[in-house]
Amino acid sequence: MSTPPVVADFQSALLRKARWRPLEFVVWAAAFALPLVMPSHSLLVNEIAIVALFAMSLDLILGYTGIVSLGHAAFFGFGAYAAALFAKLVMPDPTVGLLFATVLAALLGLVASVTILRGSDLTRLMVTLGTALLLLELANKLDWLTGGADGLQGVVMGPVLGMFEFDLYGRTAAWYSLAVMLVLFLVMRRLVHSPFGATLKAIRDNRLRAMAIGIPVVSRLVVIYTVAAGIAGAAGALLAQTTGFASLDVLAFDRSADVLLMLVIGGVGWLYGGVAGAIVFKLLQTWLSAVTPQYWMFWIGLILVLLVLVGRDRLLKPWTWFGASKGKKGGAA
Repeated sequence: MSTPPVVADFQSALLRKARWRPLEFVVWAAAFALPLVMPSHSLLVNEIAIVALFAMSLDLILGYTGIVSLGHAAFFGFGAYAAALFAKLVMPDPTVGLLFATVLAALLGLVASVTILRGSDLTRLMVTLGTALLLLELANKLDWLTGGADGLQGVVMGPVLGMFEFDLYGRTAAWYSLAVMLVLFLVMRRLVHSPFGATLKAIRDNRLRAMAIGIPVVSRLVVIYTVAAGIAGAAGALLAQTTGFASLDVLAFDRSADVLLMLVIGGVGWLYGGVAGAIVFKLLQTWLSAVTPQYWMFWIGLILVLLVLVGRDRLLKPWTWFGASKGKKGGAA
């Protein structure tokens, strides 16, 4: 039985969007070369890779599905504590700990997905925020397990794949985080440029219309929320593993707010928006906090105002080389 022409055209369009552009290979190669070329900035590269992965996980539910969340740090922090406790209590292997934390965060996302199936955007904002705050308070009270306000210290990680020891300069940590980020980026890219991803965009644009044409909205929301939670947990696990520390900060509201700001800067609805936003935000934060430690948030806020007034497309024109679309409804990764 032959494939209908309309379906074939749709599938070919998805494949074209998923096709890599030459500049992308150059950018990823440059990212992996940075720890070697600039070893003194390896820790910054590691941090950017982690927050970029975290931002892309939020973009899955915000940019591609239209689910607003102020508590995405719940999964990030849960993954961080899971990886840190696994290393201390079970075994220090980073890859096994990363997989363990990712699965646990995904399971938490599966349970928490019940909260986003009903209600308005405002309801979801409050419920997701409440979930993160509950986990924060729980981590604070269980100080015998999590270290409470002092944090979980003394997390010692073994070599990556049994061969690559974590060094003081952070080069191994940077390459480890970049490699995990690239693998999960490929997974997310394949996901959003598939028929499943097309149904997510339909739900984002009009949930009632999506239900009317037969899209199983509830199951789609549960799946994407679970996947996004797992990826956020992986980002949190990377932070705990590469720093050897997990504290209440990983569950704080500031963490969720920062990742939202990154998507505002980079743009929602395309995966490179999370990467671009993370790079700009972390570089600005590092530079401004060194220049004016007390008022760096004011200057970042001023830049966000300029983004809104002038327009992201004008300020970030080169990012359109990656296929970034104008507005929320686009979506090359």
